[in-house]
Amino acid sequence: MSRIGRMTITVPSGVTVNIKRDRVTVTGPKGELSCPTSPEISIAQQDNTLTVSRPSDNREHRSLHGLTRSLVANMVTGVSSGFDKYLEIVGVGYRAEKTGDKLTLRVGHSHPVEVPPLPGTSFTIEGNRIKVSGIDKEVVGEMAARIRKVRPPDAYKGKGIRYAGEVVHLKPGKAGKVVGKK
Repeated sequence: MSRIGRMTITVPSGVTVNIKRDRVTVTGPKGELSCPTSPEISIAQQDNTLTVSRPSDNREHRSLHGLTRSLVANMVTGVSSGFDKYLEIVGVGYRAEKTGDKLTLRVGHSHPVEVPPLPGTSFTIEGNRIKVSGIDKEVVGEMAARIRKVRPPDAYKGKGIRYAGEVVHLKPGKAGKVVGKK
C-alpha cells in the first residue's frame, strides 16, 4: 500500500467537499478549488475525514493512489489556510516594489523588470523578502519560480533572488598566478 495514499485527510470546519466520479471540488473560506481525478480511484467521505482507495495493485493504480490523495489534501489545506512561499533578494542595490498588483524588481538589469501575478496569487514585500500567497499550491510555486528566474543566485558572489532558506554554495574565484614558480 502507498504510505501517502493510506493517510486520511481531515476536513476542517467551514470546508465542504463535493465528490463526483471524475472531479473533486473543495470550497472553503478562502475560495474554491476543483481537480479532475481518475474514475478508478475512489474517494469516500465519513464525517470530517476523506479516505482515498484503489481497486488493485497494478502499477497505474498505485501511482494514482498517492497522487490523488496529495492533490485533494493540498486543495483542503489551500481553501482553509492557504499557501505561502518566501523569496529573499540578496545584493547591493537590489530591491522589489509593488506597483498596483504587479511586482517591480530592480536586480541589476539595465531596466526594472515587472512581474504580473498569476490568477489567484498576491505579493507582499517585507524589506528584502517577497511573500507569494495563494490557495493553489501549484500556482504559488510556479509564481515563485517565475520571480526567481528573473535573477537566480550567482554561483560566485551569491547575489540574486533565492528561496528563503535556500543554500547557495559559492564557487572559488580565479586562483591567480602561482607564487614561487621557476
